[in-house]
Amino acid sequence: MGLSYRKAQRHRIAIVMSQPPANPPGSRFVDDYLLYLLARASHLISAEFHDQLRRRGISVPVWRVLASLVGSSGETVTGLAETCLLQQPTMTKLLDRMVRDGFVKRTQDAKDRRVVRVALTTRGEVTAADLVQAAKQHEAEVMARHPEAEALAIKTLLRAIIARQTRPRRG
Repeated sequence: MGLSYRKAQRHRIAIVMSQPPANPPGSRFVDDYLLYLLARASHLISAEFHDQLRRRGISVPVWRVLASLVGSSGETVTGLAETCLLQQPTMTKLLDRMVRDGFVKRTQDAKDRRVVRVALTTRGEVTAADLVQAAKQHEAEVMARHPEAEALAIKTLLRAIIARQTRPRRG
């Protein structure tokens, strides 16, 4: 990607991001409330993909764990709980089921034997690869509904929000 292309993209993003909100004065509070907008957009887009998961017999929490382990040599239970938006006791029970179903395995950390790491099994890798392909296809369909600059700006802004709001990960 050339330098002038990157500059043009940043300029387009700046234009999109500097446009005034679409909500007229006097509209409902939630129509311009960041938390609602993030949650509503996530709900609408997620529902489409969650339907695909249901048809494949995969629950949303199982998908989140599988997706979080793709490309990882192992994550802690605490780290997975944070990434998957679950409480640790719920994560532990979910992992028990996923171990029984052959999707993940638990191992002791090589450096600290008190730490348990969770990684994909071969079955988990195959299942995750299939689901990641479906997720990427869904994401491409969602992003295609928006001009390229907006699609790029959405992910850039969300990454920035997450980076600025996230506490350092444990484990």
